[in-house]
Amino acid sequence: MPSDLICLLDDEPSILKALGRLLASEGLVAEKFTEPARFLDYARTHPVRLAVIDIRMPGMSGLDVLAALRTIAPSTEAIIITAEDDPAHRVQARAAGACAFFLKPLDDDAFLTAVKRALSLHAGSARP
Repeated sequence: MPSDLICLLDDEPSILKALGRLLASEGLVAEKFTEPARFLDYARTHPVRLAVIDIRMPGMSGLDVLAALRTIAPSTEAIIITAEDDPAHRVQARAAGACAFFLKPLDDDAFLTAVKRALSLHAGSARP
């Protein structure tokens, strides 16, 4: 369902698979990407409501992806995930407009709560 489209961006296929299954368990649709450029190309032509972005990827950091996403699709909500607990990343992610920040391994319940909250924020901003 395009109105609830969620995109997952992580260079680890196992993470994408696990997150995809977790979201599917709640009836949510997710497109999966391992390459930042492919995700950004997709976001230029599809109505992405929520992007879940890993910080550490080859070629382009998740924070750079988030900055580019803000230019292409400013109303898309974003959740940042990472395996590294760096306070500077938290600050940068929030400053760039991320609505949540999670360390891997994710707390499934907290993550799903954040996803649902982000989708409701986006739905609220889309109303006239």
